[in-house]
Amino acid sequence: MAQEQNVPEAPAAASAEGAAADGGAVKLDGKATAAAIKTELAARVQALGEKGVRAGLGTLLVGEDPGSQWYVAGKHRDCAEIGIASIREDLPATATQEDIEAAVQRLNENPECTGYIVQLPLPKGIDENRVLGLIDPAKDADGLHPQNLGSLVLRIREEIDTPLPCTPHGIVELLSRHGVELDGKHVVVLGRGVTVGRPIGLLLTRKDVNATVTLTHTGTQNLPELVKQADVIVAAAGQAGIVTADMVKPGAVLVDVGVSRETDPETGKSKVVGDIDRAARAHAAYYTPNPGGVGPMTRAMLLVNVVEIAERQAAAQS
Repeated sequence: MAQEQNVPEAPAAASAEGAAADGGAVKLDGKATAAAIKTELAARVQALGEKGVRAGLGTLLVGEDPGSQWYVAGKHRDCAEIGIASIREDLPATATQEDIEAAVQRLNENPECTGYIVQLPLPKGIDENRVLGLIDPAKDADGLHPQNLGSLVLRIREEIDTPLPCTPHGIVELLSRHGVELDGKHVVVLGRGVTVGRPIGLLLTRKDVNATVTLTHTGTQNLPELVKQADVIVAAAGQAGIVTADMVKPGAVLVDVGVSRETDPETGKSKVVGDIDRAARAHAAYYTPNPGGVGPMTRAMLLVNVVEIAERQAAAQS
């Protein structure tokens, strides 16, 4: 069932508590912002229900990888929280290419499935690109189907009516809801992966955002000098501490996307660490914690995509 319709505001752009921490930099709280978005979505899901439409998120999970199982379970908990239906296709690690493609086809044809994801990685020997290419672009909840990315390339000024890549969209939304202006700013991106590094430039350089983007990667020769120029740093390299304090100019915005694990010397337990050294926050105006920053926003944007697909379908039928 939908939640109460008292929609909380996103966290304020600055607060005494936030400004007092990490050298005065304000934390961009992804958990709180995602919670606000989910409350807003619950109202939209309820409105769809009043029209006889129920959004449904599908997942295709192959194998028993604990991380993937945890991630998929979290998505379905999110669905239950805001009233979206859950559709699951769970296959064993021994599933063949044909088995997986058949599951994709079932999700394509299932009218209760508004949008869905194929959880990666798939087992060794499976042609991932072929599987992803079989997804119906209209049901592409991740926003990473080649056709949808192509639409984003072409629509520089026009309204976007296709699913957007979840993590890049989540980053832009998190900054926007905290009043961080991107128009005319220089954004340096570290990493050229398909989920963040490559598509985020497509969003940031759209006319309605209007940022300038420099994409860096392992082949970049003068990385420290380039990062030092950035008004906004989006670190998605997956290399712990690759951005150090001396690479950050005063007043920069730090968006830490990369995830690595290291052993805590005090507890001996594994912990998540990001790409940006914590000491860099002393020079920043804003920063995203990791974990607790971009991750929750990615999950929230997945729900946004599913609800928006359902809304477009409802509008077309009316």
